[in-house]
Amino acid sequence: MLKLKIPPPVYMLLIAGLMWLFDRYLPIFEIIPTPWNKIGFLPIILALFTDGLSIVQFFRVQTTVNPIHPEKAKKLVTSGLYKVTRNPMYVGLLLLLIGWAILLGSFSPFLLLPVFIFLITIQQIIPEEKILEEKFDQQYLDYKKSVRRWF
Repeated sequence: MLKLKIPPPVYMLLIAGLMWLFDRYLPIFEIIPTPWNKIGFLPIILALFTDGLSIVQFFRVQTTVNPIHPEKAKKLVTSGLYKVTRNPMYVGLLLLLIGWAILLGSFSPFLLLPVFIFLITIQQIIPEEKILEEKFDQQYLDYKKSVRRWF
């Protein structure tokens, strides 16, 4: 129903908001106290680097980065970070959420990380894969066999 309708960063922001609410109103227990929670900036920096590199790769081959319209892709990107994961931009969003959970410090925000993975996989990745299979045929099928969806 909502597949390919909501941009993935919106899902990330919704989950981030829920994580804050969980931390604020349902903190199970503090697992990363201040100042140690500042280590959360490391996955956030890694996420920005990951997403930035991924976007640059798309621009280099002059294909779309718009996740709402994967059918507009002109080329299949399989180099760089795309040799490690088929979805480095979504891994970057997950890293942002991991960093945010660490900054919040309690256990409850971490419970929402699998929810994000499930939502992005069902609402975005699987529909994208179907479109890319139709568009790039055997080239994409071979790529799927050699590179994992997440990590």
